[in-house]
Amino acid sequence: MRDRVHSCALRWGSLVAIAVLLMAAPPSEADGKLSLYGIRMMPSGKDAEDFSRPGWGGGVQVVFPVPQLADLFAGVGGLEYVNLLNATTVIYDSETLLRVEQQTDQYYARLYLGSEFGPHGRGFLRPHVGVDLAASFYGISTDVVVPDDSGRQQEIRQDLRDEDRVAMGYDVNAGVDLNFRNRVSVDAGVKFLKSFNVPQQLGSGSVPISPGYFQIYLGVGISLGTLQKSGSQEQ
Repeated sequence: MRDRVHSCALRWGSLVAIAVLLMAAPPSEADGKLSLYGIRMMPSGKDAEDFSRPGWGGGVQVVFPVPQLADLFAGVGGLEYVNLLNATTVIYDSETLLRVEQQTDQYYARLYLGSEFGPHGRGFLRPHVGVDLAASFYGISTDVVVPDDSGRQQEIRQDLRDEDRVAMGYDVNAGVDLNFRNRVSVDAGVKFLKSFNVPQQLGSGSVPISPGYFQIYLGVGISLGTLQKSGSQEQ
């Protein structure tokens, strides 16, 4: 199931990138860009902190400015993936003090579309802010474990769930783009992400949660005008 979700997310991300490239206008004062970036994501708030840990990931994003709006507005589309590693929640029975661990492994992916405000012309320093709507893909695997401190081989383990879910969400972001000769750019910034109705990683009978995350990202972009010129020369 998880492989199918990964494959679906990648296919949708490829379609978004291809569609944006096809819609991109001919080179002008603002050509737009295709970027690859790395991510450091950290949980924010109790819902996320209880059931996830900081993780690393990466993404791809396409920015296409709107010339009719003085190149201060751009559409954005992208796909990203983050490994949230392992989270362990320890619970003690109130009467027997028996220790039970709930061990969760999870991934997080987003397919997002939105807008970006800021200069997109040929200047060197290009600050920007934006907001995106997203479909968030969560892969969750949870085991209930009664550990044995004398030896791991004696622990009692039960597979509680292994499933994938899709939740809706949004992000708000701010960053700065360093534009080198309108060909290559370096982009750095922060995002605050929020998802809604995510299945809580505590087994059957649990209620959905709405986790939030902070992201720090650093990426390298290539001007869409440069890509178009390269394609024309090859033809």
